[in-house]
Amino acid sequence: MLNQRFSDFNLECGTDEAGRGCLAGPVTASAIILPESFHLEALNDSKQVSENVRKKLKPLIENTCMTFAVTHIYNQEIDEINILNASMKAMQESILKLETTPNYIIVDGNRPIFSKLGLLKHKNGKVFTTEEIDLLKNIPNKSIIKGDSKYLSIAAASILAKTYRDEYMDKIHEEFPMYNWKKNKGYPTVEHREAIKKYGVTKYHRMSFRLFPEQLQLDL
Repeated sequence: MLNQRFSDFNLECGTDEAGRGCLAGPVTASAIILPESFHLEALNDSKQVSENVRKKLKPLIENTCMTFAVTHIYNQEIDEINILNASMKAMQESILKLETTPNYIIVDGNRPIFSKLGLLKHKNGKVFTTEEIDLLKNIPNKSIIKGDSKYLSIAAASILAKTYRDEYMDKIHEEFPMYNWKKNKGYPTVEHREAIKKYGVTKYHRMSFRLFPEQLQLDL
């Protein structure tokens, strides 16, 4: 059974991302604040439940939470600031979009969520204002390894991040069906890599990623 809270704060926000290891498409994050009475029996880390269960959980989570937000960081920005920074930025942006400002944040993983807050110079995507940076810096937070299988809010965020990203990949699949993103969601499957070999890359591929197993690496 997942834990309700990590801290003693009522407005505790959980946040998580999906799509970090994909070759195409965005990395997507969600942030969410749940009420104390929140309970969903089937809720777990998005990787531990089926696609059908995730789709059923999505509206239940949205309709019973206090507030939630979702952010896509697209491939152009991923290539510019790297995938780890893009994952963190997606979670930071989602927190800023919440209708209610949390007074504590828990995040899946082992990396401080505000480690490079506002320090990245980039041309693509949102640039944080000084006020937004100050707001985020003043919220206490904790990174929790495997937090999505321990705390309800992180698990709920992982479900929303995964389902919203899957919906996006299903949509762009219609534009480039030869890559079968409807099935592989942009992950580095053999089928996906073979399609890249055959058809080349698209405007949705992450050019900073190793797109083929045999892609040459030069020792400079």
